[in-house]
Order: sequence, then structure tokens, then C-alpha cells
Amino acid sequence: MIRTMILGGTGLTVTKPAFGALPIQRTAKDEAVPILRRAYEAGIRYFDTANAYTDSEEKLGLALADVRGDVVISTKSLGRDHDTVARHIQLSLERLRTDYIDLFQFHQVSSWQEIDSGAWDAAQEAKAKGYIRHIGVTCHSLAFAREAVASGRFETLQYPFSYLSNDEEQALVRSCLDAGMGFIAMKALAGGLLANARAVHAFMAGQEGVVPIYGIQTMEELNEWLALAEEDPALDDGLQAVIDQDRAQLCGQFCRSCGYCMPCPQGIEIRNCARMDMLIRRSPWRPYFTPEWQAKMNKIKTCLDCGRCKSKCPYHLDTPNVLKYMLKDYWEFYEAHKAEL
Repeated sequence: MIRTMILGGTGLTVTKPAFGALPIQRTAKDEAVPILRRAYEAGIRYFDTANAYTDSEEKLGLALADVRGDVVISTKSLGRDHDTVARHIQLSLERLRTDYIDLFQFHQVSSWQEIDSGAWDAAQEAKAKGYIRHIGVTCHSLAFAREAVASGRFETLQYPFSYLSNDEEQALVRSCLDAGMGFIAMKALAGGLLANARAVHAFMAGQEGVVPIYGIQTMEELNEWLALAEEDPALDDGLQAVIDQDRAQLCGQFCRSCGYCMPCPQGIEIRNCARMDMLIRRSPWRPYFTPEWQAKMNKIKTCLDCGRCKSKCPYHLDTPNVLKYMLKDYWEFYEAHKAEL
């Protein structure tokens, strides 16, 4: 049985878990629509997408338009001015085949000033017209997340949260609860570093007021989350041991793959290259040693040490040095395992 909860003070009843529709943009339409429909028929009632996720909104519209009243849909805009936000809202309504958006979120905000130049007014106007019903914000900056909660302007906060989250991030969740603000957990698998979905589910089930959104792009992924929702395993000693081990190995300074550091002027794929050590050790490693991936990693050699990526990282990583370490570790791993290729 899929759990339900009220999303903060919005009054919206959402399911826990929710369907994160970023990856579905990479799935062919004739495969994506049945996946989304299967999610609905199995009981998932909250779907999160964004205007920037290419055809994700369109796929949701095709799959869910006839059951629109039964689902909660949130979408997002990267717009930073009045006209762009207004245009994005209209485009989202068309793609989603609906006349209202349950939750509109300002996407990847790092300071209030970014959306104070007309963007906020556009959302308020859309709300007054009934095009959107609630307004939230997504971000990766802890400093701005705290500001967003304290401001009282937003009804929800979407922020990275997993069992690797530190004390400050746990405190952020509690501050949302205290403020009557909904908390939506993105990157509940820490950008793919957490491989034990059972442990993730058990941890998230115990987080009061938190609705996790899991990015899904295949029927197999969906069925795994549905099976866990049906079983609803408790956080027993065995799963706690998994969490403790992951925390010991991963907590601290690691790349969350948020992408704030990009684009790199040299074309380095920072968001993946900067966490390669974990990718090759926590998932099947052979796909990361194709000629294409070797070329991506060797691109690190062209780093200019310009510091742009470092200055834009919301987690204060020394990104250029992280990349250099990852390149060295990558080829050392290759030398140790090349006979197995």
C-alpha cells in the first residue's frame, strides 16, 4: 500500500514515494506513457516534472490527462523575469493538457534577487488566475534554502536529501515542518551513489513531512519502487548497517551531480567526472571504460584551473582538484581491472 501525506500547508495529498519525471525524457514516448500510466494505476498520485525537462511534461499530459483530477502535478521554471515565467507556465499547461498546475516551483534558485525582477509577480498573477495553485522553490544552496524557509514566501521547498544528509540538512527539514512548509526530497539516492533501494525506502518512510521523488525511466525501476512500497520494509538492524556503512564511506565532500558548475569552458562533463570514483565502485564499472568515457575523463587534462566550477559549487567543493584526483583514480582502477574487460 503506497503511503500518502499532506504536503506541508498546501492541503495537497501526495503519495510517498512520488514519481520524478526528469529521467523519463530519455525514454521513447511509446515506452514512457505506459510507465507513467502503470505508476498511476498502481497508486502513485504525485508526479514532479519541469519545463526544462524537454518532453517530460508532454509525456505526463499524454498519460494522465484523463485522470487529471486524481493526481498532483508539480512543474518548474528556470525563468528569471516576468515574461519568461508567464510563458513557461502557459507552455506547461499546454504540454500537460491541463488548465491548472498544482504546484509551480521556481527552479534552481540560489538567491531571492534572481526571481525578484518580475518573475515572482508573474507567478502571483498566474495564481490569481487559477493557472497555478501553490508556489514553491527548488535549490541546492543551503544558505538560500534557509532563507526561503524563513521568508514565508514559498509553500514548499525541494532540496537534495538522503540518508547521507548532514545535521544541518536534517535541521532544514525540521525547520520546514515547524514553518508548515512542504519538503520535497530530490536526489534521495544521492545522485545515484546509493545502490540499496530497500535501505533508501526504509529511511525515507521514517522521515516525517518528507516526500521523496525518485527519478524513473524504465518499467523495471518503477516496479522495484512499487514492490518496496507494497512491502514497506522496516528500518531493521540489517538495513541500518547498510546505511551506516554508506555514511562511513560517502558522507562529507562528494559531488551531488547538481550541475551548477556547468558548462565547463573546456567541455569537461564535471557532474559525472567529479564522482567517478564512486560510480565505478558502486555500480557496474565496465560501461565507464568505453572509448567514449575514457575520452570524457581525459578531457580533465585540459582543465584551465579557471575556478569557475569551484566558485559556482553550492557545496564548496574544490572542483578542479577533485577532477584531477578522479582522473588519477580512474586510470589506476583501469590498470587494476583491465584484464577483466
